[in-house]
Amino acid sequence: MSPKALDYESLNENVKKVQYAVRGELYLRASELEKEGKKIIFTNVGNPHALGQKPLSFPRQVVALCQAPFLLDDPNVGLIFPADAIAKAKHYLSLTSGGLGAYSDSRGLPGVRKEVAEFIGRRDGYPSDPELIFLTDGASKGVMQILNTIIRGEGDGILVPVPQYPLYSATISLFGGSLVPYYLEETANWGLDINNLRESVAHARSKGITVSIAHAFCLNNKITNLDIFWNSEAVRAMVIINPGNPTGQCLSVANLREILRFCYQENLVLLGDEVYQQNIYQDERPFISARKVMYDMGPPLSNELELVSFHTVSKGYWGECGQRGGYFEMTNIPPKVCSTVDEIYKVASISLSPTVPGQIFVGLMVNPLKPGDISYDQFIRESKGILESLRKRARIMTDGFNSCRNVVCNFTEGAMYSFPQIRLPPKAIEAARRLGKVPDVFYCLKLLEATGISTVPGSGFGQKEGVFHLRTTILPAEEEMPAIMASFKKFNDEFMEQYEDHRGYSRM
Repeated sequence: MSPKALDYESLNENVKKVQYAVRGELYLRASELEKEGKKIIFTNVGNPHALGQKPLSFPRQVVALCQAPFLLDDPNVGLIFPADAIAKAKHYLSLTSGGLGAYSDSRGLPGVRKEVAEFIGRRDGYPSDPELIFLTDGASKGVMQILNTIIRGEGDGILVPVPQYPLYSATISLFGGSLVPYYLEETANWGLDINNLRESVAHARSKGITVSIAHAFCLNNKITNLDIFWNSEAVRAMVIINPGNPTGQCLSVANLREILRFCYQENLVLLGDEVYQQNIYQDERPFISARKVMYDMGPPLSNELELVSFHTVSKGYWGECGQRGGYFEMTNIPPKVCSTVDEIYKVASISLSPTVPGQIFVGLMVNPLKPGDISYDQFIRESKGILESLRKRARIMTDGFNSCRNVVCNFTEGAMYSFPQIRLPPKAIEAARRLGKVPDVFYCLKLLEATGISTVPGSGFGQKEGVFHLRTTILPAEEEMPAIMASFKKFNDEFMEQYEDHRGYSRM
């Protein structure tokens, strides 16, 4: 009897290749321990509200009124909700075809897309076209739609920064493409060496289409621990994550110019993952969009380079992960008949429409309160308080990791994560291998069992051979952070004492 369609051996092979470490072995074990009654601190995913961040008052008031529009007819509504929240709710309800329970256009509400375009224009100093903006269920859905459109088969490669957010490796595997890694340099604060990038791609292409570009990267960098690569006939796109996830670095204007020139010369579409643009914890490198830098560079690059940029309400000081609001904007992709835009619209239409409450959150993010509005002062007080606390937590965590034996960590310039390098002693590596575990998975499991701190092993993001990391969010409450770092330090010191024959590991 032949296997049934949902028997494991007959499943789509691309699905079996998908790995997503953020909710992988460590997360599953943490969930088991939590069910057993152990207190777990879930720092494995950037989920601010789950770790105690309070929602911003004004957007929740607006969406509450949109969800229950009958409240607008109550004569006492003004006693509970501020007048500007009432007005804003009426505004967004007027943009829908039947309130939050009705489908919208597959690209999202035209009125909200117009607000996104106006926001982008104010941010960058260059106008944006609402017809080239798609609202999505979080940025991840947009990334998947674009990669699904770009990838034609396993011969198509996507350049992805390593360490990388597993959304990219998982999605590329799911759609049958090839991840082509470019490695960020830890000793240069996770910077990108554009010359190394160019040389690696040139070396691969010089060998012809039967040579794996990813393999060339591995040879050049002596890397062997990533097993998701395939022969790549054509590199089609390049991903940047700015600020970085998991590495937390912010790209400089000079680095962005190099990347844009590279993509133009290599005829690549640039995918700009800019979801952490509000999360900046230093003053030297503020966030500047790839789009603005591209337009500042002028023609022909600004007229011809294809760019897709992503943003979301899940990060920043909003942290509205569960609301699933996001968007992507396409630049230099003309919206004409029988065009790429039409094909992307077809893909979006399969899901009928993005969630409407999420779209309204996007509108509230890009069309914020202004000085003089009734709720403005409260909104600024809440949002600034969140960012100032995150800045403090980034410093507490970085300093805490760097105070630990055999741990080194670059400062979290932006985003929501710390990515320390753990110098695992040879005895620990051997103990892990005897158990059939990747060494940093072994370390993180021991950390989880001892402290309840749930992290993600660096191997889930990609890293150089023989180098080990973990990723943790900086999101636990500020008042809890010293105790969490003290718990980590105690565990780490005991772990190193158990497995280390000698001290004195030097920085990579």
